[in-house]
Amino acid sequence: MSELPLFPLGSVLLPFGRVPLQIFEPRYVDLVGRCMKDASPFGVVWIRRGSEVAQKGRASPELGDYGTCARIVDFDQLPNGLLGITIEGGERFDLYDTTTREDGLVVGEVEIKPAVEPVRMTEAWLSLLDVLRSLETHPHIERMKLRVDYNNAWEVAYTLLQLLPLEESLKYELLGLDTVEGVMSELNIILNQISGED
Repeated sequence: MSELPLFPLGSVLLPFGRVPLQIFEPRYVDLVGRCMKDASPFGVVWIRRGSEVAQKGRASPELGDYGTCARIVDFDQLPNGLLGITIEGGERFDLYDTTTREDGLVVGEVEIKPAVEPVRMTEAWLSLLDVLRSLETHPHIERMKLRVDYNNAWEVAYTLLQLLPLEESLKYELLGLDTVEGVMSELNIILNQISGED
């Protein structure tokens, strides 16, 4: 078990996925500064219910039972003056307990899972690769500078899942699956439903 500073989000971060964030709360500005200085990760946990921004008189957000380690891969000052960062998902972790520090930062008692081992793509999954390649040409996605190993089924599955406009609860559910076959099978079903084939 280890301690990991947490960044609760209304969206799910997946391994290999990239997400842009605007940082404005002092607790997160400090967190980002420390993580950039030490090249250390923080944990992203999906908020099942509640708000990303601390508000007086509101119940603290209800967090998921697991999440993803995040590393900062890019940063910039945005036109609105806020700090913009791009994070990339790494190892998954199980969240057992949380404490809130004086500055409002939530720290988790976590067990970090080993990074997923690469799995070769099979012919049955090639249609998913086509969908991913078509999404990558979108200007918003091009700006993320994704580097996907198209031979690794985990990277293809998680990157595609991150980019698709799906319910966050569904992304969270698939983040909890431990086999690439399970994730690919669910993705196939989802894409068939989107295209009206199911």
